[in-house]
Amino acid sequence: MAKIDFKKQLSTLYAPGKKAIQIVDVPALNFVMIDGKGSPAGAEYAEAIQVLYTISYTLKFMIKKSGGTDYGVMPLEGLWWSDDMLDFINHNKSNWQWTALIMQPEFVTADLFSAAIEQVKASKNPPGLAKARFASFKEGLSAQIMYLGPYSDEGPTIQKIHQFIQENGYALSGKHHEIYLSDPRRTAPEKLKTIIRQPMQK
Repeated sequence: MAKIDFKKQLSTLYAPGKKAIQIVDVPALNFVMIDGKGSPAGAEYAEAIQVLYTISYTLKFMIKKSGGTDYGVMPLEGLWWSDDMLDFINHNKSNWQWTALIMQPEFVTADLFSAAIEQVKASKNPPGLAKARFASFKEGLSAQIMYLGPYSDEGPTIQKIHQFIQENGYALSGKHHEIYLSDPRRTAPEKLKTIIRQPMQK
């Protein structure tokens, strides 16, 4: 059986164009998530990423070993917010709040997640494992675009999305959402691909 590429199956959500902002209706999807606070360059965020990928790959190989579907692990995503939005404008990263998350196929259940947690705990038990949770997340109506470039230069693209939402009669809702399609350890900053998404409402 061929490996399933869920990024291709969900191309409307995970492969937007980089020229025009598109409106999407994001359904309920299952994720492994970790909540935290502070800079994305900090130790807590790095630990969260390690835990999310360890759990996600453990689930993948558990399912494959049992004769289930083989699939590619989905990319890291991030929800970002602050009690004071000036923290983003002023780059006061110590006050940034975030949820790091990786989407899971619909056949990944809470029981499988619990089994994966126990397996990871027995083998590696990385810091932050206890913070991981399995939950459904429905974002709903959103505007998104593919951004190409360093994370530090996202500002104008974010403003462009916000302006698009307001000009089309909507209001911002929910949390700023980023989907990281490139590995920053192996990709030049100017070539990083990031989906920038903002939920909205009438």
